[in-house]
This record gives sequence, C-alpha cells and structure tokens, in this order.
Amino acid sequence: MSKSRDFLGPYRLARLIRGGSTAEVWEAIEENTQDRYALKVLRESKADKSETALLKHEYTVAKDLSSPRIIKVHEYREESGRPMLVMELFSELNMKQALRRGPESLAFMLDKIVEQAAEGLYYMHTKNWIHLDIKPDNFLVSRDGVVKLIDFTISQKKKTGLSKLFHSEKVARGTRSYMAPEQIRRKVCDERTDVYAFGCVLYELVTGKAPYTGDTPNDLLNKHLSASIPSPIVHNDNVTREFADLVKSMMAKKPENRPASMWEFLKVLRGIQIFNKRPRRPKISVFDNMPGIKGADDMLLKDRGLEGEDDDDQQATEGR
Repeated sequence: MSKSRDFLGPYRLARLIRGGSTAEVWEAIEENTQDRYALKVLRESKADKSETALLKHEYTVAKDLSSPRIIKVHEYREESGRPMLVMELFSELNMKQALRRGPESLAFMLDKIVEQAAEGLYYMHTKNWIHLDIKPDNFLVSRDGVVKLIDFTISQKKKTGLSKLFHSEKVARGTRSYMAPEQIRRKVCDERTDVYAFGCVLYELVTGKAPYTGDTPNDLLNKHLSASIPSPIVHNDNVTREFADLVKSMMAKKPENRPASMWEFLKVLRGIQIFNKRPRRPKISVFDNMPGIKGADDMLLKDRGLEGEDDDDQQATEGR
C-alpha cells in the first residue's frame, strides 16, 4: 500500500495481518487515541453490493454478541469507498494454523481451549444465532489458551414458527469438511448443526486430521451423509474413550442423536478427561515458530463458493 494510502479515515494501517482474495485484515492505530484495532477491509475489486451486504450482515450478527469468548466488532464503516469492520485486536493465530504444526502444538492446553471455544458457541446460541461455519479457522487462540470465535458471514437467526415451517435454502452454505447432514441437504439448521461441526473440529484438534476426506467435493459431502463415524482413538490412542465417545455422539447423522445443546456438551466435558496422559508443552511454541505460514496470503480467508476455490485443503461451500 503506497504512502498516500496508509490511512483509512482516522485509522493508520500499521501491518497487514492476513490477506485473502475478498478481504484484508490490518492492524491499525486510531490516531486520536492511539488505540489499536483490527480492520477487516474489503479489497477494492470486491467492494460490490453482494460482498458489502455480507460484511454488513457480519456486523449485524456481531453487534448482538458481547462475550469474552467472541471477537468484539465495534462498528461497520466505509472510508475512501472501502467497506470495513473495526474489531478488537486479538491473536493472529487460529486453530488451523496451529494444527499445521501438528495436534501436539495445542494438546498441552487443549482442555482450556475446548471449554472456552464451547462457551463462546453456547453464548452465541443463547442469543438465537446459529454460526453455520464452525471450523478450526474460525477460532483464534492466544499463547495462553484464550479463545475467541470469529467470522459470522453466513450465521443465521434460529428458525422458529412459520420461518421454520416454510424454510427454504437455494444453496448449501458452509465448509465441506465440517458440514452437518441437514446443512448439506439444505434443511432447517439449529444449535445441533453447530454441535456437529464442533465435533468435527474436536476430532481434528486431537488427531490433526479432519474426520472425513474425499476424492471429490461431492465424495466428501457424501461421507458426512452416510459414512460410519470415525473414532479419534484410531489416530491418537492417548485420547480417552469417554472423550472419543462424546465426539462421536456430536457427529451423529441425525440431529436428535447429538447433544441437544452446547450446554449439554459442556456438562459432559467438565466431567471427563480428553487425554489418558496429559501432553507436555512443546519445547518450541507454535506461537513463536509457524512452519507452513509463508506470508500474509497464507494466513486467512480465501474466497468461498460452491464453485469456488479451496479454503486451505478444505473445500468451502458458502455460496460467497
């Protein structure tokens, strides 16, 4: 960005945190207060009506949420024709980035991470919002294990009454590696849809692998619909039977066979151990050394669409 473009309104752009083909995330300093924020800014070539509407929707969702477990979005504004969100500045590292180093990168504090992630999602549900894109990429993690939920682009209000009865979705939106069967089939989604996706995330956190892979995007979706539910113990025998069974229950094909809410999940989680033997803290922290992160464009948000590009190695189907 040229010197004349170093400001967006009162915000001085200090550093590019992440870049994608739709949006950039900048660390910025408010000139009057010297407070630091994160700005999620649409690229000039992407600032059309549809992308601007999605950014406004994300703000609409976020302004209804006030929890230490969820990223704070302060405002939506436009500066120099660039739509943007002004957000709290938090850790740059998301779970997906940490997992590139292997599941042991977070395993030593995973109990804290999982509980905080679940609390954030539970809080969102108490406000009658369904996230619909729960995946490792959408949880930021600090080196102390503090977790914040992000990205409400496709979140929806929980359907009730007539809206539930006459529900219709033209496109199945979500990220293929984490989509619940009802989401794939464009049926009514509720808290249990996020429970399913969170189960897939937990599987990946303890194994380093997504629960299902496929030779094609449709093959992957079909695995969610009909394949047997894998046990994380197959890839990590240090996982307790109780935790493995909990994860498998979250990934049940039918919503009624899953925990009814994130609160039900939390009650079970708090009474069991994740690992048989507590993992040790790695000698080299993933927060200090992140192999596989080649640069800003490798650190966030690719475009997402049914016919669009992959999000890391996960095909995304957000209709964006």
